Amino acid sequence: FSPSVLGTREHWDAAYERELQTFQDIGDTGEIWFGEESMVRIIRWLEKHKVPFDSSVLDIGTGNGVLLVELAKSGYMNLTGIDYSPSAIQLSEKVREKEGMSNIKLKVEDFLAPSAELSGFDICIDKGTFDAISLDPSDAVGKRKVYVGSLCRALKPEGFFLITSCNWTKEELLNEFREGFEILEELPTPKFCFGGRIGNSVTALVFQRK
Repeated sequence: FSPSVLGTREHWDAAYERELQTFQDIGDTGEIWFGEESMVRIIRWLEKHKVPFDSSVLDIGTGNGVLLVELAKSGYMNLTGIDYSPSAIQLSEKVREKEGMSNIKLKVEDFLAPSAELSGFDICIDKGTFDAISLDPSDAVGKRKVYVGSLCRALKPEGFFLITSCNWTKEELLNEFREGFEILEELPTPKFCFGGRIGNSVTALVFQRK
């Protein structure tokens, strides 16, 4: 991928500072990455596989925290969101407060340099964070490897990793996460047709840690 400002912390700090101000002004929570259907897809998978409501869930790069709010509304109780942008965590705290979801834990954390307590989760969810890391102008390849190592530490053996990406195909993601993970399922995503070929603009996969 070509390096992009979308891979820099400065970009996301500025973006979430704007969204935080907008939320304080008019109560708008801001953009939902990959749209509402991406959250529904994740929650449906958890419900279909009868994942217990007390399972520990980590949202990697939580942004405005809306996914965690929807998980809480669906009955999940042990929820943690991290983001390396302090403004994102401030925004997600405001959203949590507005929705009355006091049981959601939120922390400023860089997943590429995580604290020791960021471990032992039953489920990790990534909706666009791995994509952003892949666009980092400084050593994106190295940072992707660090991400996989962080994920191995954060997730329990046999825990589930649900990733939604608009930059990577299924085959590419299988290659990126071949160390320590096996594919369980590809989730259905919207399809498009171009020049007679059918493709997916978004890839959503479920991995299990070995």
